[in-house]
Amino acid sequence: MIEVRGLKKSIRNGTRTVEILRGIDLVIPRGQFAAIMGASGSGKSTLLGLLAGLDSPTEGEVMLDGIAISRLEEDKLAEVRGRRIGFVFQSYQLIPTLTALENVMLPYELNARGDARKKAEPLLAAVGLQDRLHHYPVQLSGGEQQRVALARAFVLEPPIVLADEPTGNLDSVNGQHVLELLGVRQRESGTTLVLVTHDPSLAERYAARTVRIVDGRVAGGPVTVAPVAAGGRA
Repeated sequence: MIEVRGLKKSIRNGTRTVEILRGIDLVIPRGQFAAIMGASGSGKSTLLGLLAGLDSPTEGEVMLDGIAISRLEEDKLAEVRGRRIGFVFQSYQLIPTLTALENVMLPYELNARGDARKKAEPLLAAVGLQDRLHHYPVQLSGGEQQRVALARAFVLEPPIVLADEPTGNLDSVNGQHVLELLGVRQRESGTTLVLVTHDPSLAERYAARTVRIVDGRVAGGPVTVAPVAAGGRA
């Protein structure tokens, strides 16, 4: 489902070139829950942004379900992101003028046809927010906002969901609840789920595989995440 070949990313900082990713090779097959771990500054969030098509690599290629996304024109890339990728941000990224229900409905209304409400309401119920449908983000706790963001990521039933430190702004109880919900949605939908986290206990408890990024490289060399049953551990 996800294949990364020779991925490099560097940026200019004045007269210096800063290498963030130094050649990543990685394969994550369909239906797996993989965690990407690394110290602050290791490049793990940069890698996730490249997988989502939110940034372009300096060198190398990202393949999503057989589609080379790194060199796509913006309109085609936007179509791939809209239909094939759900993203869960650490900072929630909810639209403050929309209710919880409207936030979850929005990706469906922009990218699909049909009754968005019928898709969104069951997802919000599944994450325990059936009584908060018409509340605005400011009226929700951090844990509730992240659960809205989780429901939004799955509303189009994308084959890939990417989550960038989704528990980073939550206390341990809410963080664990969000990870449990992510795992349930991943198993039920067969989604390929990639989670960036700095917490080894979360990675070991919930993910089928852990990929460690050290100084812009995969620790131990190229990693293939072996196929196992959706949501299972090999």
